[in-house]
Amino acid sequence: MKVRIFLFVILALLIAAFWYISIGYFSTGERAGTLSKLSERGYIFKTAEGVLNEGGYSGETGTLQPRYWEFSTVADSVIVDLRKALNTGERVTLVYQEKFVRFPWNGDTKYFITDVFFLPVPEAPVYRDYPSEPQPQQVEPLPGAEKQVLIDSVKVVEPI
Repeated sequence: MKVRIFLFVILALLIAAFWYISIGYFSTGERAGTLSKLSERGYIFKTAEGVLNEGGYSGETGTLQPRYWEFSTVADSVIVDLRKALNTGERVTLVYQEKFVRFPWNGDTKYFITDVFFLPVPEAPVYRDYPSEPQPQQVEPLPGAEKQVLIDSVKVVEPI
């Protein structure tokens, strides 16, 4: 009788540990960029797999080099937002959870997208029309002061 209870407790602990490892996560974060791929995969368990182009600057060569990050998701609302971002080419921030272990029925990666935020589109710069030549400033003379006149870039002082 005691052996059966002991085996039942061990079995329950193993099931709980497996459930936690398959459902739980140990890291969460955000990544921003533009989507370059989104596909649905799987025979029985369908998951959406995608690639985010984060962009990047190489300090060694001084050039821009793409950095790609692969992710998975199963949430329908997230898939709708990802499709919209892929079709419009907008920059997005992806909120993700990193799982302990990748199981075949969970997707191709350990990174699961839980939310999508669309980054605001930068506004076009506003250019002001500046005069091509500086205009002389009009200064009110003080009472009893002399009037200064500019003639052919020579300053002439006249009494008021």
